[in-house]
Amino acid sequence: MLLRPRQKQFVERSLAALDTHGNTLGVAPTGAGKTIMLSAVTGAMIAGGAKACVLAHRDELTAQNRSKFGRVNPRITTSVVDAKEKSWAGQVTFAMVPTLARSRNLGQLPALDLLVIDEAHHAAADSYRRIIDAALQRNPACRIYGVTATPNRGDRKGLREVFDNVADQIRIGELIASGHLVPPRTFVIDVGVTDQLTRVRRTAEDFDMAEVEAIMNRAPITQAVIRHWREKAGDRQTVVFCSTVDHARSVTAAFNAAGVPAGLIHGDMADSDRKTTLAAYAAGELRVVVNVAVLTEGWDHPPTGCVVLLRPSSCKSTMIQMVGRGLRTVSPEEHPGVIKTDCIVLDFGTSTLLHGSLEQDVDLNGREPSGEAPTKDCPDCGAIVPLATTECPLCGHVWERPEGGEAAPLGDFVMSEIDLLKRSSFRWVELFGDDAAFIANGFNAWGGIFFLNGRWYGIGGLQKQRPHLLAVGERTVCLAAADDWLNAHESDESAHKTRRWLNQPPTERQLAFLPPEYRQDYGLTRYQASALLAFRFNREAIRALVFGAAGQADAALMRRAA
Repeated sequence: MLLRPRQKQFVERSLAALDTHGNTLGVAPTGAGKTIMLSAVTGAMIAGGAKACVLAHRDELTAQNRSKFGRVNPRITTSVVDAKEKSWAGQVTFAMVPTLARSRNLGQLPALDLLVIDEAHHAAADSYRRIIDAALQRNPACRIYGVTATPNRGDRKGLREVFDNVADQIRIGELIASGHLVPPRTFVIDVGVTDQLTRVRRTAEDFDMAEVEAIMNRAPITQAVIRHWREKAGDRQTVVFCSTVDHARSVTAAFNAAGVPAGLIHGDMADSDRKTTLAAYAAGELRVVVNVAVLTEGWDHPPTGCVVLLRPSSCKSTMIQMVGRGLRTVSPEEHPGVIKTDCIVLDFGTSTLLHGSLEQDVDLNGREPSGEAPTKDCPDCGAIVPLATTECPLCGHVWERPEGGEAAPLGDFVMSEIDLLKRSSFRWVELFGDDAAFIANGFNAWGGIFFLNGRWYGIGGLQKQRPHLLAVGERTVCLAAADDWLNAHESDESAHKTRRWLNQPPTERQLAFLPPEYRQDYGLTRYQASALLAFRFNREAIRALVFGAAGQADAALMRRAA
């Protein structure tokens, strides 16, 4: 397996920081490939036979981390410590924090050379500190490595007691620009209560949600929310964040009464009921899922194309987690007919006004930025709006994406699309001179992007196997999906972007399979010939995938329009 260039840089910086400081924190949002990078760092650190433990706080994360670690490091043995199994036999052990933190289990902890903490914003909690302290007691030279998407905790408790430095931070803007997340379109909507919300009392952890409910849980407010949702979100699957359970019940009932199938999720529900509701949403039986502080972390349904904030958040990391539920790209094989090019964010609270953007500066002391969030003036109507806003709520002016520049607020990007082509580990060949078809080859796999009727299609193939449809929609998203396909099936040895033979003339065998006119193309290279042959040998399958996906998308649009 091959890492993206940005992932390699993250890994290199993490290893350097661990070598220098003995501990470090890496910050990587949803879509960055956090588990892949964590696995690469761990594998490199224990290459000489050292022993490591990877911590997670949920069963599904432990299983996911172990599975992806095996893909990155297939020769390293692993074991598990959880409620069912307690084995330290592997060179790397994947442990559940609630299980390992118990005294009788912690007593079995062997001397470790590396302790890795996934979702490291939890590292300041007592259960994590017991494990960290025990690891350092058994081996004072044990290195501590943490990775998280949201390093600033809601309780303002800093991480500096565990980590005294940050190795690297991948920003959300980078992932949007590289096609690994979709861009948000943010609407800040005042339904007549913004002034009241700005006066809500803050508690130690957040705003007083009882006060928020008293303001927001009123029928006229909820009806206005649904009206704006219909106008802005259309038929998108939507996740709604409410202040209290009573507020969420009212909002769910109002959506259902308006003919929009909606389900409710909250912390007091039985696990079976929660799973049933989420399964119905995943199956498309529910258009809206309403929740209270449950779906902020560890849950994703990529077709979710709208996030509705009916509560303010005093902590920026909570806002980032909520909005992040809608930024995932969509796999067309898993969700046929779903085209997702952006995420609508409807903020009826004050989070965007307070925080201004989704980008977060790390403060290991736990301090949140003070002062007012940055704003900008609408050039059409003069309204003062948060910097993150992409469409003016008063006049509808749309801010265009810049070509590049510093990544701080939503909508500003650190890379242009041409940089993505250059940064790939593979050489991408433009096939026919019309900027509508590109292919890159490895030894085992190929990836391509193809344009048809206003949409791009990302496709990946393996030798002697039918190709797979990887992405549909924006060019950058399709290119990212196809490049990741190559990364998943190739290695550093087969990523031959700069090899000299690429520029040599085609072989006679290659020319024998190409049309006669290519014998007269004296500028044709061996690598270009291999890309053309990958297309010719898979042309019918590519056509079937592209036209099939186009038909599914058009049919889905017609059904929704009806």
